[in-house]
Amino acid sequence: MRSPRRSKFRHHALSAALLSVLAVPAASAQVAATDSATELDRVTVTGQIAYRDRSEATAPTLSYGLDYFQRFEPLTVGDMLKRVPSVGFVSDVLEYDGARLRGLDPGYTQILINGRKVPGAGGDRSFYVDRIPAELVERIEIIRSPSANRSGDAVAGALNIVLRDAYEFDGGYLRAGALHFDDGKIKPVFGAVSSGEVGGGRLLGGVNVQGRHNPKRKRSDRFDSPDGDFVDREDQSDVRDGTDYSGNLSYTRDIGTGRLSLDGFYVHTDRTETENSREYNDPASRDRARLLSVNDQKVDIKQDNASLNARYVFDMAGGRSEIDLGYARFEDRRHDTEQEVGFDDEDSPPSFDGFEGTRVLGDTRDSEFSLKLAHSRALGAAKMEFGIDGLDKRRTSALRTSEVEAEDEGEPLPPYADFARQASRIEERRLDPYLMFSGKQGRVDWETGLRYETTRSKIRSVAEEGEDAVRNDKNYGLLLPSAHLRFNLTEHDRLSASIARTVRRPDFNQLLPMTLEEEYGDNDFLGNPELRPETAWGLDLGYEHRLGQRGVVGLNLFYRKVRDLIEIVGTGRPSATALDDHDDVIEEFLDDHPGAGPGTPGYPLLDPDSFVFTATNVGDGRVYGAEFDLSTPLTALGLADTGVFLNYSWLDSEVDDDFGQRRFNNQPRSVLNVGFIQDLPTLGMSFGASYRRQGDAYSRVLGEEVSTHYGADLEAFVEKRFGSRVAVRLTGSNLLNASKDENFNKFDTLGEQLDREFDEYEREREKAGPVYQLVVRYAF
Repeated sequence: MRSPRRSKFRHHALSAALLSVLAVPAASAQVAATDSATELDRVTVTGQIAYRDRSEATAPTLSYGLDYFQRFEPLTVGDMLKRVPSVGFVSDVLEYDGARLRGLDPGYTQILINGRKVPGAGGDRSFYVDRIPAELVERIEIIRSPSANRSGDAVAGALNIVLRDAYEFDGGYLRAGALHFDDGKIKPVFGAVSSGEVGGGRLLGGVNVQGRHNPKRKRSDRFDSPDGDFVDREDQSDVRDGTDYSGNLSYTRDIGTGRLSLDGFYVHTDRTETENSREYNDPASRDRARLLSVNDQKVDIKQDNASLNARYVFDMAGGRSEIDLGYARFEDRRHDTEQEVGFDDEDSPPSFDGFEGTRVLGDTRDSEFSLKLAHSRALGAAKMEFGIDGLDKRRTSALRTSEVEAEDEGEPLPPYADFARQASRIEERRLDPYLMFSGKQGRVDWETGLRYETTRSKIRSVAEEGEDAVRNDKNYGLLLPSAHLRFNLTEHDRLSASIARTVRRPDFNQLLPMTLEEEYGDNDFLGNPELRPETAWGLDLGYEHRLGQRGVVGLNLFYRKVRDLIEIVGTGRPSATALDDHDDVIEEFLDDHPGAGPGTPGYPLLDPDSFVFTATNVGDGRVYGAEFDLSTPLTALGLADTGVFLNYSWLDSEVDDDFGQRRFNNQPRSVLNVGFIQDLPTLGMSFGASYRRQGDAYSRVLGEEVSTHYGADLEAFVEKRFGSRVAVRLTGSNLLNASKDENFNKFDTLGEQLDREFDEYEREREKAGPVYQLVVRYAF
């Protein structure tokens, strides 16, 4: 029976992803409080253009307040991050989930919320940033090189999502509106935030309901090689639909010589992903006589993200001490059903060839308890800070799979009753002490420190129900030095230099000692629990110049030397497919030669062409590039009410695999953002546009090579203000009907990939239409 060759939801990595276990390091919050709360209407209904903030941190940091993004009414943190330097995505069109700082895989980027790492669904230890609504956010920080008081899991850098804080804001606002999609669907938008004095302190609360919808159209054309004969065509509709419900609370109160801060947020995602595809043996016809298969798939997803934190900073022993407690929880429940009718095109018209279905039930639960103890004090002309970060993590994943089929045309599928079950569990404990010194001498600000990260993990996995659990323990420690210098040349000009050692822990899909059959073409994959983490020495050199009172222009050069890279290598053992094929050959030989044995002349010998592969630490890699950003009003040209924004990142890298040298997988060659905002004060209006272009990317793994090209993305808005309390905004996104074009080179075995003997060549094009949003904001 034939089936579509490629599905965005169904692939061999699904079992690995749902069985993955994830370790999350703790990080300290670095949220500076202002002396007086800012009125919320200043960032909700405002005629003033906001620009990139100039951070005073010694470590290289870019800071973007919510008002920098707000005119374009972003839906999620992913929509915000697509406008900042060096952040790329390799998601479907209009999906901004796994942020790729410096273009590297999401696992190389540390995602923080209020300075703390949070659990996520990805086996690569990443967090999908489109799960956090933009309305919860106060600002986004890009931390290009880490300090000793932060976790070192940041080879590419860190993205800190700072949520709105009770001490920072005063007042409230309401937000209501709707989104219109090109398939006619309308989704609601609603939000409310209020802050004020309560019980001797300050309390901020917010709620948000965000409709989500993304209808896409796809077409795949398949050939037997890049210049070969046509094989088949697949037409597909792909719709992502859902709603996010979120809320956050923040309470701050001065107690004694210190300040107590309590905060928490909760996000519930209810999402459905639906694919309907038809496969034809003709490049243009949709006639029934050309139909090869009908495939329908629906995935129901329910996710819950929650975090509670308590922080008390107080005077002690001539210095300042901090106690920080945190609890975070992530749950991901998936109900995936795929059904397919196949037709045999050896008959004319193609005849019924079978009806089959697969149901996959996934359940992932992740909880973390974190503790931070820290103390800082003056030490002569310098400041000393020391502390310890602790983390206790528990993560369980379960996967249940049922497959059914009907032999006769018109016969319904039997019930999904017999489920095979797989499960895994991770327990991880970390204690990370650190020591850091900082100070200022003349025009030089400096900071240096040491962090020692210890990890004790226990992994339990069961590949088949009824089998004994496989247990693997792994303990290791890493010393991570860091140093930062900032030289203030003038009041407007400064140079910065940073060096730091960072780490990327292994993907837990690669650690699980389970064999995944046909994970790479006909090749199997076996996890390796002995993997060591990758480490990297990194260098950043930057220059920044202030333009007038509000403008900033900057240039940064970066370099990373990554050691102990984790790559896929062969074990020499034959795959399950090779063994099955060999058994079939032996059976045929015995049918022709009854009573024969291994010593019989001509008895088949095992000569596999597919193998078991595993992950191991091999070789080194390099990542380097340049990042330019500009954010300024055009005051020098007499256009004080015109603001322009430009950032461009050139990205490159080198890594060796079994096939030669390549870039890090899926690293775009560049990321460009350019835009403007024009304010019309006398009319109480503003308008603006933003243009984004991401360079081509390439990925090469065993069995598959993918080239990806994205079309440009254009957004625009127009705003009308009514007094100082009401604003109405109309925004349009994806105005150029952006597309994602991918070319897939597919191979069954390593030898065939080396010899360029194709199993299949596929061209896929995915396209989505414009989205319009009308929002009214009322500040009080």
